[in-house]
Amino acid sequence: MSQDQDNFRDSIGTIKEDGKRAWVFPKKPSGKLYNYRKYVSYALLTFLIASPFIKINGNQFLMFNVLERRFNIFGFPFYPQDFHLFVISMIIGVVFIALFTVAFGRIFCGWMCPQTIFMEMVFRRIEYWIDGDRGSQIKLDRQEWNAEKIRKRVLKWFIFFIISFIIANVFLTYLIGSDRLIQYVTDGPTQHISTMVSLLIFTGVFYFVFAWFREQVCIIACPYGRMQGVLLDNKSIVVAYDYERGEAENGRKKWRKNEDREALGNGDCIDCNQCVNVCPTGIDIRNGTQLECVNCTACIDECDTIMEKVNLPKGLIRYASEDEITKKEKFKFTPRLKGYTAVLVILTGVLVGMMFLRNDLEANILRLPGQLYEHKEGNIISNVYTYKLLNKTTKPVVDVHFELMSPKGEIKLVRTDNFDVAPEALAEGTLFIEINASALSGDKNNLKIGVYSNDKLIETTTARFLAPRSYK
Repeated sequence: MSQDQDNFRDSIGTIKEDGKRAWVFPKKPSGKLYNYRKYVSYALLTFLIASPFIKINGNQFLMFNVLERRFNIFGFPFYPQDFHLFVISMIIGVVFIALFTVAFGRIFCGWMCPQTIFMEMVFRRIEYWIDGDRGSQIKLDRQEWNAEKIRKRVLKWFIFFIISFIIANVFLTYLIGSDRLIQYVTDGPTQHISTMVSLLIFTGVFYFVFAWFREQVCIIACPYGRMQGVLLDNKSIVVAYDYERGEAENGRKKWRKNEDREALGNGDCIDCNQCVNVCPTGIDIRNGTQLECVNCTACIDECDTIMEKVNLPKGLIRYASEDEITKKEKFKFTPRLKGYTAVLVILTGVLVGMMFLRNDLEANILRLPGQLYEHKEGNIISNVYTYKLLNKTTKPVVDVHFELMSPKGEIKLVRTDNFDVAPEALAEGTLFIEINASALSGDKNNLKIGVYSNDKLIETTTARFLAPRSYK
């Protein structure tokens, strides 16, 4: 590749030489892979919209309430006390992304990323419907502001705003819960001004991203594209141009009817530039792997269509690795992939095990800060504690009381003996633990306390008990 041909790596493809943005007008894609992408995208969109309204055992299927520190993942509720599970889940996610990228490159971006799905399968399709295909969009962009252009722009921007508002509402259900959002809608916006203002701000952000920033999110803002340089190798499967076949001896040549290209040493690439015109990020895939490529497969479909028209074999652009193109080596499960897989399996096993060991009710009993023991009649030593019981289920825990399991002693609650813990609620209070000095082994003793509901042991916890040094 000559120096002039390699200049594309000196700057981003969507920036002109004068520093201004080069607006991308991609051709409307079509083909087998594009149809598959539509099926996957609409299934994921359905999942995204429906998830906040699906409930399992009374829990929202997915919820990320950062303000109240409540999270539901696949119907399982998580609280700040489960932070260790969240950390392990995040590590598993990072390892999975690394494994997936090493094996298949940036395929996630083209097939599953919300940015790509909304941009290409929602907003871009509306744009094709209103403005037309690539040629019509370029013509409309260049023409003077007249009645036709104003009508199309206003219609498109209005629809974009409505969709952005709907997306903002969907994301709000993940933050505050679908029940609360429905309640806010029923009450009216005047009853929840702060929420409405936040909703309009998010609407503005989504509108900015999908109406103006567009592919720049993938090229500039998203860090995942830059991970490719670290994770990809010659064995990774990516959307690749077979330059061995496309360039041959004499390079790319325009198509001429009844020409024996093989005998002339011409490559199969007829230099039609359709793979460039259809690219949503405006790159030329024939220049090799680039961070701007989101592996959307639009160029594969377009190139296969052209190859069919000129009676040449399809697959000039396809999913392939560098080694497959140069050495004809098929994909292998390399030691690097085996290492990532082993780590992923181990971490997943740890997470599953911890999930099964996770209790529905979490108890914490701590000595009241700044308080020492109290010496009572009958050689009784008393310590004061605060307790917190977190009910992680959607059912109440009734008739709760504490019992000292070891050593022998008595637990006295302030104000009440038995109490209930409401669903997904925290119960707090104060209690005294009284133990005969003869049962103590020193000035610092470990206690084992049982939490009972309807006389059934549901949880155990520990606490530290202080006593005079003379009782060692």
